[in-house]
Amino acid sequence: MAARWVQANDTPEHEMKVKAKVVLTDCAWDSIDIGNRILGEIADSRDTLAGLQSGAPGEVRRVLEGQWPINFVNSAVRGKEKTGLPCNDLPAPNLERYKMKLCRYGEFGAERPAIFDEQGALRDLSGYVSDITPAHLSASELEKLSKIRLSELPLVPGNPRIGAPVSGISKFIAIGLNYRDHAEEAGMAIPTEPIIFMKSTTSIGGPNDDIVVPPHSTKLDWELELGVVIGKKAQYISEEEALDYVAGYCVVNDVSERSFQLQSSQWDKGKGCDTFGPIGPWLVTKDEVPDPQNLNMWLDVNGERRQGGNSRTMIFTVKELVAYCSRYMTLLPGDVITTGTPPGVGMGMKPEPTYLNKGDVVTLWIEGLGTQKQLIVERQV
Repeated sequence: MAARWVQANDTPEHEMKVKAKVVLTDCAWDSIDIGNRILGEIADSRDTLAGLQSGAPGEVRRVLEGQWPINFVNSAVRGKEKTGLPCNDLPAPNLERYKMKLCRYGEFGAERPAIFDEQGALRDLSGYVSDITPAHLSASELEKLSKIRLSELPLVPGNPRIGAPVSGISKFIAIGLNYRDHAEEAGMAIPTEPIIFMKSTTSIGGPNDDIVVPPHSTKLDWELELGVVIGKKAQYISEEEALDYVAGYCVVNDVSERSFQLQSSQWDKGKGCDTFGPIGPWLVTKDEVPDPQNLNMWLDVNGERRQGGNSRTMIFTVKELVAYCSRYMTLLPGDVITTGTPPGVGMGMKPEPTYLNKGDVVTLWIEGLGTQKQLIVERQV
């Protein structure tokens, strides 16, 4: 007995409907035409389906990949036919969800809006929006973008530079020592409330742009971090409602110059140098990240693992940080909060700290949010 995977084209995406048919082979069911009866429930739904139509012939155990938007549906039914013999030889289901990966490409200061489709192809969005700005991050605007038929967007040729995924960022807010083991490796007290500092907006760059060593730098360091992008104006909000104000998530490298940072109690001058804020490659909308407190992440330097962790070990969660920041400043659409780094920074390495030098390559990744890769270069006068 077996059930096999099938792929079925969806109806036009703007109709927000998905149809698929599960084809069962070698199972003695009275009816094999249960596809529409089960998967018809997908229409207008963005949720993964599980156990729909339990009254269908046999025992419907699992229907997967019914989320929107997609160009095909991978579906499987595991059932028991009348003899009681199970259909156990289903292939492992594909649980990778399509994500709305908004991005910008082109030369610095002249980027164009784009989106990565589910096949990983870069498609130009400039026929719909002139740029991805804070004005496009509201729930209603993101919903409009989600209805665009990606297959009809023009492909971007070649391998262009990828910029920060949002333009016009008004504030780049950073959180210090938000992982207990990072605070310990830095030899600093565990914070009892979030430590806030600011990175300059002129530090913002693309995910693969070179990191430039500032003059007089001696202790250039890396920090892998989860970035949170605000979608609507937030003032004095509660933790319970905080995630309603989030547009999405991204990867951030909070590049730091420790000798600058620790010259005083104010960290900003060691955090805000040009090229010290790579963001991206994508902005992944929050509906595609159901739990921001369960994201694996890692960072390598020259191919050697330096950091590894999961956002579940944050001291202060994303919703706590968004609410907390809103008590002290008005958060605007497009503002980025970078939420702290797990252990493994150069400053904390034993027996001696290790810092970045010209020619080093830093590669970092967060689950579902993409990869960055930066070359360390000297400043050109």
